[in-house]
Amino acid sequence: MNAQEIRRRYLEFFKTKQHVVIPRATLVPQNDPTTLFTGSGMQPLLPYLLGQDNPNGRRLANSQTCLRAQDIDEVGDNRHTTFFEMLGNWSLGDYFKGEQLPWIFDFLTEVIGLDPNRLYVSCCSGFSDYAIPKDTDSAAIWRDLFGAKGIDAKEIEIGSEANGYTIGEQDGRIFYYDTKNWWSRAGTPSEMSEGEPGGPDSEVFYRFDHVQHDPKWGEKCHPNCDCGRYIELGNSVFMEYLKTETGFTKLPKRNVDYGGGLERIAAAAIDSPDIFETTLFKPIVAKLEELSGKTYDSHTESMRVIADHLRGATFLAVDGVIPSNKTQGYVMRRLVRRAVRFAFELGIEQNFLEYVIPVIADLYHADYPEVAASRQRVIEVLVKEEKLFRQTLRKGLQELGRLAKSQVDGSVLFKLYDTYGFPVELTKEEAFTSGLTIAEDADGVFKKLMAEQRERSRTASKGEFKGGLTDHSDTITRYHTATHLMYRALKNVLGEQVVQRGANITAERIRFDFSYPEKMIPEQIAEVERIVNDQIDRNWPVSWREENTQAALASGVSGAFGDRYGETVKVYTIGDPEGDYFSREICGGPHVQNTAELGADGKRFKIVKEESSSAGVRRVKAVLA
Repeated sequence: MNAQEIRRRYLEFFKTKQHVVIPRATLVPQNDPTTLFTGSGMQPLLPYLLGQDNPNGRRLANSQTCLRAQDIDEVGDNRHTTFFEMLGNWSLGDYFKGEQLPWIFDFLTEVIGLDPNRLYVSCCSGFSDYAIPKDTDSAAIWRDLFGAKGIDAKEIEIGSEANGYTIGEQDGRIFYYDTKNWWSRAGTPSEMSEGEPGGPDSEVFYRFDHVQHDPKWGEKCHPNCDCGRYIELGNSVFMEYLKTETGFTKLPKRNVDYGGGLERIAAAAIDSPDIFETTLFKPIVAKLEELSGKTYDSHTESMRVIADHLRGATFLAVDGVIPSNKTQGYVMRRLVRRAVRFAFELGIEQNFLEYVIPVIADLYHADYPEVAASRQRVIEVLVKEEKLFRQTLRKGLQELGRLAKSQVDGSVLFKLYDTYGFPVELTKEEAFTSGLTIAEDADGVFKKLMAEQRERSRTASKGEFKGGLTDHSDTITRYHTATHLMYRALKNVLGEQVVQRGANITAERIRFDFSYPEKMIPEQIAEVERIVNDQIDRNWPVSWREENTQAALASGVSGAFGDRYGETVKVYTIGDPEGDYFSREICGGPHVQNTAELGADGKRFKIVKEESSSAGVRRVKAVLA
């Protein structure tokens, strides 16, 4: 069964379990300043897992595209990627362990056809300091499920991952870990703050029996070993506890959050530890082999990096991101440029994205209509970035050729890398062919500049991701409502072609990106400010209700660029939904009850900066002061 069919069968399976299949969220989170990207399937649903009602009901399922830029340097082995899909299902105060675990087992063994003898599971060993018991409930369910297949599910107490390398598998089937099988946003129970929910989780692993344990990872193998013998397929989180001042109490409404890696399940389905052998990668690899004349076996790492990075860049482009030197655009640019750099190792020195991106689009267009709808635009955006980078590389070569010194030191390596994006390896190769020598300490100096740059970047961005998806502080809430007022005012002043392309709200300011081809003139900025402040003074009531998505959009309700919605949506109205109003917008909240709250203590709305965000996209920063 190929990956595309696994995705479809998963969603069909949970439809039969009365789940509503919801659309994926975009890779760029809307109104969530805590992170640049959607990095997990549960991330867009966190408000509902924390108690907010979902208009689609209490049973949900989808396949969520995810991106984790922090894994970029791990790409190249057989299972790490920056871009991946999570198959997810959620119970919002409905079913619990007794339904969830059998469903997952049935899906993997009966629907996908995985051999149950190759499946292994983990459960939480509990935390005696907090009176959180060992999750014997989940273990008992797993024991019965394996027993029905004629498998004796021996239980092994491991505790810490480090201890796993000491005691090993011991012919176990159910493994108890401590912190590895506990979920909360903060991490371990001791790190959680009062009022934060969490709970035990249960993971499912597939064992590749033909892969031998590599002792470089540890003395003995266990399910959470990184040697590649085991691969995690999915994880069921059982959110049932609430941190209190004195310890933990049970949540009144328990939730289930399951996430399963599509690429990994597809790899298990073909009994290959290499996810790049699955149908989500093989056509890309085949095109790279065709373009380069090289084989995957001889240039494995390069082809893996290119295939992964270009998948991520493609979906970022689908979701409206444009390469730039800031935030999401910077990561997108880095993905494209790393792909081009690794293409050099394949001997591909000509433009090649125009041939690879259509292959990637073909892999997804049937299941994600937005990919088909934006296909040509995506190709144009990425091909343009490739051409720009190759021009930059040529400038770097010219700079290297102008060097009067006979020795290239670390500062030169860094300048060529930082200014021109010139790969260090390529600099060394060109220096050698040009008769230049590389200083002995060049690598060390290069790394020390790089480290200083990362520190400057970290310091400069400190506080950029304050607040968060569930941050309902008074300031955040007021700024959220002010953003709605500003969005409508921008449309009034600049025209209805203005479409939101991103938002970041912190306790310090509003940052709002929107499509517009020209710099705003001072008169336009002043008019937007006047309109917003007038609406604040009108004391508009703010309310929300669930509406049919198509009817809402047809009536002129605003939404964010790239967002996809289910059959119903939550619409916030500033004014009377049935009469006179100023703004109606699809949104998850939170908002004030009356616009007068924005003007408390004599505060007025002010745009403090207007600038370019990327080609065709402007950015404003605003405050209430």
